Amino acid sequence: MSDLNKGIALVTGASSGIGAIYADRLAKRGYDLILVARNGERLSALASRIGAETGRKVEIFVADLGTQADLAKVEAVLQGDRNITLLVNNAGVGGTAPLLSADLDKMQQMIDLNVTALMRLTYAAVPGFVARGGGAIINIASIVAIAPEILNGVYGGTKAFVLAFSQSLKHELTDKNIRVQAVLPGATATEFWGIAGMPVEHLPGEIVMSAEAMVDASLKGFDQGEFATIPALEDAALLQAHEDARQAMMPHLSRSVPAARYGV
Repeated sequence: MSDLNKGIALVTGASSGIGAIYADRLAKRGYDLILVARNGERLSALASRIGAETGRKVEIFVADLGTQADLAKVEAVLQGDRNITLLVNNAGVGGTAPLLSADLDKMQQMIDLNVTALMRLTYAAVPGFVARGGGAIINIASIVAIAPEILNGVYGGTKAFVLAFSQSLKHELTDKNIRVQAVLPGATATEFWGIAGMPVEHLPGEIVMSAEAMVDASLKGFDQGEFATIPALEDAALLQAHEDARQAMMPHLSRSVPAARYGV
């Protein structure tokens, strides 16, 4: 239990898995909570447990962020509650099917939740953070943001959006005292895999991290000021090299003539 009062953290996809663990850990760090998910029964049970264990105020908001009406209601909460200081964009869905066997409607639903909802909630929260002089956003991406070959291409594309969007937010908001972290988990032991069509039990055990360890490592990364946190990556220099290469290319990406190597 923490006697600190860090404001309110709004966590999406909070009824189970990664979102539920973020809720638990953030309450213990001194945040009151607004927990958003579709499953009201699970949300209520989680809120009761966290409230009893930590003494923090925990509200629940039952919503399907894949629908415009429910998404608009959560946007209104972010726009109207001046005590919200942290947004955790965790809600999302995955896919493992290759293009030729994927359900196109499910791919669209994935984009609606993983991309559109995350973007709109962020846009709803940021003006208030700026007006109040600070805040923080944690966006849950995935290692497929930089390794899209691993799973379904649309899923990889949505998570690449999350990473690129977070990078842009960091660039725009650093001088406004708003922290942005993109978390890139690898395979994590949650219900995600079963819903995506590949039960976690079918994955090699050596690549699967517990959700508790994933969240704890990610919050340590947040504490250390990391922008991109890959909980499983032992050698941080590899990630830095990736970023250094990106920065080195940036001044050379747009010019008035084609590169000489094309002979145009």
